Amino acid sequence: MTEPRPPWSPRRRRTLLLLALAAVLFGLAGIGLPDQYGVASISLAGLAAFLLVAAVVVFVAVPGPGTVDALLRSLTVSGAVLVVAVLLVLSTAGEPLRWLWVLAALAAAAWLGTAVWLTRRDGPAG
Repeated sequence: MTEPRPPWSPRRRRTLLLLALAAVLFGLAGIGLPDQYGVASISLAGLAAFLLVAAVVVFVAVPGPGTVDALLRSLTVSGAVLVVAVLLVLSTAGEPLRWLWVLAALAAAAWLGTAVWLTRRDGPAG
């Protein structure tokens, strides 16, 4: 039998509520605004919706307190992020925003290094 999940903290519920509210408000504002502002508003609504989905996934995958520590020690997630970032660097040769993907790959490499170090030092979290 599995243990029951602890209830979500008020901070987690507030985060999800604010992201959902931002997605709805920016989406509605994008409909009524002039083109140049409407596109930006709808883009922000899409970003808020993406962050909402990502937050729900993280909150479901890592129940209870210690979410940041669990993610910081996650070798599989940090390794996957590094692979995707390196693939983005390799696919954007000569593009103007390539530097952004290089920074993302460096940050992902630092994350993976930290996860390896923490896991080897203290053992797996849990």
